[in-house]
Amino acid sequence: MDRRCFLKSALLAGVGAGVLRGLPATARGIPAAAFPELPRDVCYPGPPSGTIVTSVTDLYKVGPGPSSSHTLAPLRIAADFRDYLESLPPQALAGAAHIRAHLYGSLSATGKGHRTDRALLAGLLGQKPETCDPAVMDDLADEAKPRVTAVGGKTFTLGRDTIVWDRVDHDYPFSNTLVMKLVSSDGAVLASREYYSTGGGFFAFKGRPVEERGQPPHPYGSMTAFKEVAAKSGKTLHEIMLENEQAIMGVDAAKVNAHLDLVLDTMLAGVELGLREEGLLPAPFAFHRKARRIHERAKAMQGGEALLQLVSSYALAVSEGNAAGRLAVTAPTLGSAGTMPALAYVLHHHLQRDRQAMRRGLLAAALVGYLCKNNASVAGAEVGCQGEIGVASSMAAAMLAYATGASLEATEVAATIALEHHLGMSCDPVGGFVLIPCIERNAFGALKAYNAALMAQNEIVSEHWEDLDRVIMAMLQTGKALPPQFREMGTAGLGMTMVNC
Repeated sequence: MDRRCFLKSALLAGVGAGVLRGLPATARGIPAAAFPELPRDVCYPGPPSGTIVTSVTDLYKVGPGPSSSHTLAPLRIAADFRDYLESLPPQALAGAAHIRAHLYGSLSATGKGHRTDRALLAGLLGQKPETCDPAVMDDLADEAKPRVTAVGGKTFTLGRDTIVWDRVDHDYPFSNTLVMKLVSSDGAVLASREYYSTGGGFFAFKGRPVEERGQPPHPYGSMTAFKEVAAKSGKTLHEIMLENEQAIMGVDAAKVNAHLDLVLDTMLAGVELGLREEGLLPAPFAFHRKARRIHERAKAMQGGEALLQLVSSYALAVSEGNAAGRLAVTAPTLGSAGTMPALAYVLHHHLQRDRQAMRRGLLAAALVGYLCKNNASVAGAEVGCQGEIGVASSMAAAMLAYATGASLEATEVAATIALEHHLGMSCDPVGGFVLIPCIERNAFGALKAYNAALMAQNEIVSEHWEDLDRVIMAMLQTGKALPPQFREMGTAGLGMTMVNC
């Protein structure tokens, strides 16, 4: 790759950012009078309120693929249920004979393709997400092999009958519901918890006490409010995010930076590993890796074609690794785990941005992720793939823009452009596997993010109509309008047309 192409792009971006700094960035809408034929109730009600207390450790989680909602969250849920059982008095476990995991919604519909069963067994066996051994996950493919584990001094045998593929249509409050049960030999339920996988590796359970967290010194619930905070305080995006993180989690800056470094190291290592590996990915049909081949071909190209293929190869490398169960970062999900690392790799290896600039980029991306998570969703089961690849592209655009010197206003425009042009994207994984179309979508998400960052830093932001709050609301509205079969069920779209009758 001709490195001058990357450096020229970065130079232009930096110049654009310098020209745009300090311009007013008040969100504006098109006056209703411009559209007299529209009903008066077709309008934007204004940015959401509230205070976001999400942490970077919530958003950026490290764990095995292929899916944050179907693999990582179930692993975390099983580990949490194991800890819960460990906390019970011995007499409560005395009559227990089995542990059962009942899956509902798309967890049941596509869980096998996402290795939900393996993740649950791994968590019950004592594996933790950040250190989960891929060899353990691979070994759990043998469903006939019994596994024995001790919980609270009680021995349990885990196997095929531990997992109950329950109803796809159900009345639980969240699509991806998982009910964990401790059962006696006669079938009586001795203890249970109703869990919800809410996207991006997040989970909750019914009756869970509210976690005590500190109050942010710079409260905001929307991008509009965040820009007001920045204007009044005179602080930069990364200063606000860092000070909020420290107050919310009760940690110092070194602790925050340590997690950001873990995230960056995992992302960069994922690209390097994926560019070395070849062969077939785990699937019931022949699915070949292609990141290494595309990367090798790209090195023989020149100019823009090389850039397109290199960025694509980086995203494919991480996405293929994720599909193989390698460790990856929820950014915001594992299904979209390749998009941000591709541009992090560009920042590090091509644009030579230092670790401080890259941390700041991650904080800018986190701001976008928080807003999407809290004001809409990052779960394919809720809003389709626009909530996964779309948000990942938006986060990556913000990261690249801010790490290369963009203003807060230009960073927002970059995120807005990237998200806007993923609106309406359905989630239709073939066979429930995070392969088709997920892997290639990560590459296109990265390319859109790169272009969005350049466009935002080379236009006049005060002349840009769309703002992030409005596009996030559009994503939520669009996602809710998608038929259920186009939200991670794998029974429509490509999930249907790619399978012969």
